[in-house]
Amino acid sequence: QVQLVESGGGLVQAGESLRLSCAASEYSASDNCMGWFRQAPGKEREVVAAIYGVYGNSYYADSVKGRFTISIDNAKNTVYLQMSSLKPEDTGMYYCAVAPWCSRWSAPDNYSGWGQGTQVTVSS
Repeated sequence: QVQLVESGGGLVQAGESLRLSCAASEYSASDNCMGWFRQAPGKEREVVAAIYGVYGNSYYADSVKGRFTISIDNAKNTVYLQMSSLKPEDTGMYYCAVAPWCSRWSAPDNYSGWGQGTQVTVSS
């Protein structure tokens, strides 16, 4: 069974940066579609970014384009989300997820495996 373990969350001020990590086991992160989602209290889970390691394609939500970067370290089988210029509206629980394909990269039901999440809080 796919196991995904997120880390790197924390409390930061607006304008600062954080790097989230998602360590994958059982499957190769570079052979699958790896996504990052977030969920704020009282809101639905929304996609942040995804990457399909086979072709190196990456995808971003409009709200994070130019500020966040998703990447894969094949040697560590780990997916990263580098977040810069953080805003209070970026606050939420961030989840890593895995799917065979990225054809529906923004849809939560495209993903079959999820991590437990890591909390990101951005203060103004």
